Amino acid sequence: MVFLFRLIIVLILGIIICVLGILFCLFNPRNPKNVAHFAHLFSFFFKPILGVKVETRQYPGIKDLGSCVYIANHQNNFDMIVAADIVQPKTVTVGKKSLAWIPFFGQLYYLTGNILIDRNNKAKARDTINQVVDEIKKRGISIWMFPEGTRSQGRGLLPFKTGAFKAAIAAGVPIVPICVSNTNDIQLNRINNGHMIVEMLPPIETKDLRKEDAKVLLENCYQQMAAKIEQINIEVTKLNDQK
Repeated sequence: MVFLFRLIIVLILGIIICVLGILFCLFNPRNPKNVAHFAHLFSFFFKPILGVKVETRQYPGIKDLGSCVYIANHQNNFDMIVAADIVQPKTVTVGKKSLAWIPFFGQLYYLTGNILIDRNNKAKARDTINQVVDEIKKRGISIWMFPEGTRSQGRGLLPFKTGAFKAAIAAGVPIVPICVSNTNDIQLNRINNGHMIVEMLPPIETKDLRKEDAKVLLENCYQQMAAKIEQINIEVTKLNDQK
């Protein structure tokens, strides 16, 4: 019963937000500020519906940092709701071109200013890094990427791909790791899904790095994120056990 109620509410509310969002963005299309606005809106409505309480820990000086590349662990579709409050202004994501065809959500995704790439076209896919770097420089934006390249689905932090790190080095902007505690225990048929933590780590500078340093940068970020995710998962377990 709880599952069915949640499903209906999420579908109805999601469609309403997307339709209103599309109409709003038609007057201001592809403005990267809109991504954060709607991410926060989805989070505000859907966290209570999912029965989750999220503690968001933001790096103190992030608003003065300027353009950067955010990297986050990617577990499942709940990430979009749990981590949404930490999305900063003028931050866009990189998504598959096919996302644009999802009714309502896809059109909003495009109109808010996210970057769409054609992963089925290998030649174009190889140009993704150049496209991301150009967008950072031309539009003065930040990019949110999932370096694992896929959802981990409870398998822990998967190995990183080099794309996000090569892009950050080429653009000369910092990498900002974002760690999300375990979201794989969220159950739609359970009223209370407990506490979660989203923590932003200090920026890692790339200005003095060359493209050959991407692997070292990748390893540094991976180790920091793996240690932090383990720490916040322990914190969350203790919080949920206290109930």
